[in-house]
This record gives sequence, structure tokens and C-alpha cells, in this order.
Amino acid sequence: MSDPKRSPSAPDRPSLSQVQPRVMIGIGLKVASVFVMVAMSSMIKAAEGVPVGQIVFFRSFFALVPMVAFLAWQGQLRDGLKTSRPGSHVLRGLIGVSGMWLIFFALTRLPLPEAITIHYATPLFIVVFSALFMGEQIRLFRWSAVIVGLIGVIIVMWPRLTVFSGDLSEMGPETVGALAAFTACITAAVAMLMVRRLVFTERSATIVIYFSLVSTATGLISIPFGWVPLSAGEATLLISAGIAGGVGQILMTESYRHADMSTIAPFEYSSMILAVAIGYLVFSEVPTPQMLIGGTIVVGAGIFIIYRESRLGIDHSSARRTTSPH
Repeated sequence: MSDPKRSPSAPDRPSLSQVQPRVMIGIGLKVASVFVMVAMSSMIKAAEGVPVGQIVFFRSFFALVPMVAFLAWQGQLRDGLKTSRPGSHVLRGLIGVSGMWLIFFALTRLPLPEAITIHYATPLFIVVFSALFMGEQIRLFRWSAVIVGLIGVIIVMWPRLTVFSGDLSEMGPETVGALAAFTACITAAVAMLMVRRLVFTERSATIVIYFSLVSTATGLISIPFGWVPLSAGEATLLISAGIAGGVGQILMTESYRHADMSTIAPFEYSSMILAVAIGYLVFSEVPTPQMLIGGTIVVGAGIFIIYRESRLGIDHSSARRTTSPH
């Protein structure tokens, strides 16, 4: 006997028992991607002394291995290479790889938790640039979160900012690293906005492939500027970092197929806990009170922005799928 309260033409909605496993799979994939990406950052930091351009090449070229294999398995490789906007891909790639150079440089100059925490400012700049350049309406609550988040970033960076003491001769490698990490947030935010435009006409696979190709080429161009012979250990670290970057990209992409961005995105911040643990156990880096306090503020602001966007119905999940922290 039919249910009189239910329209015969109403589509079947997935039950809670069907939705919950998918959400848990999505969260699991996201957390796995965070672990893999932090491992990648740790391997890059361990390769300190290798020129950044050489690191960019290994990270980008070997990331193509799992990406190409996965896209071929999905039957998306041939279509992924088709595009009517090659110039937009190249420009987005150049801006994105600039951020990659900067954050890799920061990783070789800063404690691991600090470099990762400063990079959390990227979503804050995305909000700012969305208002300035894309005409997006940003209400008071999100502006407040941006301001609070940037204060948190300044707290994290402050011990390194000897440049403001007035003596430029005291600008050490950690100061330069902190400034590089902060600048990387700006370039990453610009690249994200470009991705938001590209996703309207381009496949996610296309955006990922062309970015990897551009960043690989950029790394190769740096050869005349001083690549160094690699030991077996350094080569293993850099190849592993590249493969980890590709695997992390795939895991992140797949996580958003199983759950909404507002559910998945906050788990990005679990990387701070993992970075603190690896920094302490592997690199003997003790987190400073400023890093812990500022990092907590930045994470809180980022989660609030995600919450407000989900409440306002703003969905940037397509752009999130095609980008990586590094």
C-alpha cells in the first residue's frame, strides 16, 4: 500500500544509514591526505641544502606518476589533456608555482609547524581577494574572522620579524623564511581565485595536469642557477616527496566526492597537530608559545569562515579539489 504523504514522483533520498558511511569515508580520505601532505613537507624540510628549484622539479615531476596512473585508471587522462584555454592554465601554473617556491623555501628556513601554520592564512586572503577582485559580498562576520586570523598569523611570525627592529643586518634566515611563507599565502590565494574561474569551463583533471606540467618545466629552467648532485638519501627523499604530493592530491580530490566541503575542510587543520609532533620527534623543534597561541587563533578563524560560507550557501568545493597546500 502506498504512502499517501509521499508524492509518487518524489525522488528517493539516501537514508542516514547510506549517507553516514560516505561522510566517514570522505573524512578518512581527507585526514589521510593531510597526513601524506605533512609527510611530503617533512621530506622536503629534511632535504635542506638542496636548491629550491631542484626541489620544485622533483616534487612536480614525480607527482605526475600517481596522478597520471590514477587518471588513466579513471579513463580521464585523454580528456584531461584537452583544453581551449592553454594561456589561462600557464598563467595559473606560474602563479601557483611561485607560491610553491616560496613555501618550499620557508620549509627549509623555519620549524615545520610554523611554516604550515603561517600557510593557514591562505583562506583569509581568498576572502579578501574575492571581495576586491571578484565582487563577492563579504559580511561583517567574515571580515571579523579575517582580521582575527591575520592577527593570529602575526603572533606566529612575530618572533621572526627582526626586520622591524630597524637593523636589516639582523634579518636572519628564519625572518626571510617567515616572510616567504606569508607571501606564499598571497600567491596561493590568487592561484585559487584563478582556479575558481577555470572550473567553469575546465575539468579538474585538466587543471591538475597542466599545473604539474608548468611547475615541472619551471623547476627544470632553474638548472643553470645551481642544481647540486644528490646523495642516494636526498634523491630518495625528493622522489618520495613528489609521489606523496601526487597521492595527497588524489586523496584530497576523492574526499570531496564523498562529503560536502563544509564537512571535510576543517580537517585540514589537523595538519598543525601532526606538524608539531613530527617537528618535535624528527627535527627536535619545540613549538613556541607564540606559535601555539597564534596557530589556535588562525585555525579558529579559518573554521569560522568555512562555517559561514556553508551557512551562506557558498560552494567552492570544485576549486578546493584541484588545489594543494604545497
